[in-house]
This record gives sequence, structure tokens and C-alpha cells, in this order.
Amino acid sequence: MTEPAINTPHNRRVLAASLVGTAVEFYDFYIYATAASLVFGPLFFPSESASAQLMASYATFALAFIARPVGAVFFGHFGDRIGRKSTLVASLLLMGGSTVAIAFLPTYAMVGWVAPLLLCILRFGQGFGLGGEWGGAALFAIENAPPGWRARFGMFPQLGGPIGFIAPTDSSCCSASFLPKSNS
Repeated sequence: MTEPAINTPHNRRVLAASLVGTAVEFYDFYIYATAASLVFGPLFFPSESASAQLMASYATFALAFIARPVGAVFFGHFGDRIGRKSTLVASLLLMGGSTVAIAFLPTYAMVGWVAPLLLCILRFGQGFGLGGEWGGAALFAIENAPPGWRARFGMFPQLGGPIGFIAPTDSSCCSASFLPKSNS
């Protein structure tokens, strides 16, 4: 009995794509969490109460968790119909595009209530994209695994979450070390 070829260029590409794609998605997700805690409240919400600003900012963070299962159903349906590669690319573009667009949003001081509305729409897009990518990457890795290696291939997208969590934490700490110290 011959063993299936495990270390092939195709398998390496599948594993790398599923790991890196998930890591990038979670990086975007967690970097938003850091920004929601530190800067989004005063930028996107009325200044009547700092606590209310922070809670509203966290509510936008929670919105993506509501969008994730919706994205999983949507991208799962189309992944079965038109293929996983196309839907994975679409989910990555949606997540990345939403993240980039958030960086260029006008603030509450500029456009009033439109700023938090746009933030919520883009945050929904981030969650929707992550929902589609997470399940799609796992299925893509497992469907391309050689016989007897499905569980090990299915592990790679799951490793993307912790990698995506560590990276923004490290980048936030590094960025903070270069900021001037406050005089308070």
C-alpha cells in the first residue's frame, strides 16, 4: 500500500492560504477591538458621556458577532454553488475593504449621525466577511486534504485565530512604546 503524497506544492499552498487568510481576518477583527476601546468612542459618538461613547463603541464591536452567522450561511450557500475559492476571495475582500473604509470614515464632529451609521454598516461587513471566511477556509483545507490527513489539515485555519490575536496586540504595544508619554 502506498502512502499519499503529503508534502506537495498544492498541499503547502492550501495550508498556507487557509492559515494566512484566517490570520488576516482575525487580525482585522482584533485590531478593531483595540481601536473600539481606545479611539472610536470619542471619534464616532456624541460627547455627552464618555461611558456612553465607550458602550456605543463596544456595541459596534458586538454588531460583527451578529453578522458572523449570517455571513457563514450566505458564503456557505454560495461556496457550495460556485466554489470555495471564489467565496473565500470575496469574503477576504469584503473584510479587508470594510477595514480600509473604516480608516477613512468621517468623524461625528464632521457629519454627525452619519458617522456612526457608516461605522455600523462597515462593521457588519467585517463580521459578514469573517463568518464566510472562517467556515470556508476550514472546508477548503479539509476538502483538499489527502486521505487520513483531514483533521490535521483542518487544524490550520484554526491556528489563524490565535496568530491574528497576537499580531495586533504586539503592534499596539510597539506603537504605544513610540508615543510620547502624557504629562498627567
